[in-house]
Amino acid sequence: MNMMLSLFTNVSLASLLILIAFWLPQLNIYAEKLGPYECGFDPLGSARLPFSMKFFLVAITFLLFDLEIALLLPLPWASQSINLKTTLTMALALVCLLAVSLAYEWTEKGLEWNE
Repeated sequence: MNMMLSLFTNVSLASLLILIAFWLPQLNIYAEKLGPYECGFDPLGSARLPFSMKFFLVAITFLLFDLEIALLLPLPWASQSINLKTTLTMALALVCLLAVSLAYEWTEKGLEWNE
């Protein structure tokens, strides 16, 4: 019974918050709210300016390396395990993979900002 009560409470509270989030902003609509927001400045020109593909590639590279580094975060806790040799071998393999990937990116000039 407690689980059903908590499930009902959670679902009803979530539904109520969703309804309020959709209903509340529609009460007070005015011209400034409907206009495009550009950091307080009036929009100048088209919003469809060409996007630098180099910025996109550097950002994706950063995300990939950042996520791979996050895989190493549990290493201090994993070093307390029984299979220490396997754990350290896998961590060393991951670090070597990161180093080789970084060297490849560097030689291919993937980290250069200007085109």
